[in-house]
Amino acid sequence: MINAQDIKNGTCIRMDGKLYFCIEFLHVKPGKGNTFMRTKLKDVVNGYVIERRFNIGEKLEDVRVEHRPFQYLYQEAGDMIFMNQETFDQIPIHRDLVTGVDFMKEGDQVDVIFDASTETVLYAEMPAKTQLKITYTEPGLKGDTATNTLKPATVETGATVRVPLFINEGETIEVDTRDGSYVCRVKA
Repeated sequence: MINAQDIKNGTCIRMDGKLYFCIEFLHVKPGKGNTFMRTKLKDVVNGYVIERRFNIGEKLEDVRVEHRPFQYLYQEAGDMIFMNQETFDQIPIHRDLVTGVDFMKEGDQVDVIFDASTETVLYAEMPAKTQLKITYTEPGLKGDTATNTLKPATVETGATVRVPLFINEGETIEVDTRDGSYVCRVKA
């Protein structure tokens, strides 16, 4: 059990029979009344975000989680098959439980989060940024760097990313896997 004031980003708690990760918290001390914690919690199973307020001193059931490195091997039906880097065991994880799944290619390293008490997979997440090669985009024109205009580009995983006009087919770009946005061009 943990106190409500100990909640931080990434803290996992069990509430109403479900698991939630804290994605945002704020310690509020109003002029009148008691101090409380305002939090945004993300449901591990369906990804819904809820806002919840906890009084200071309120006891919450925390869940001990473990992060383990896994390598993405291949896709089989709706499951993604991953291999543990230490034991070489292979496990299937449903596609919906993988963040950044549209930007994942074979051999990529992911962080798989387990509930330490039950050894169940909570979710898997890609690194925040990944490098992908552009397989198709409209040709860019030299000097098209003055505006912030973006065009669609298809990357090697099949996902579409909005890129600046000067990016051409065959170039490698860095993509933010959390929201699918273009970060920068990678120089060879």
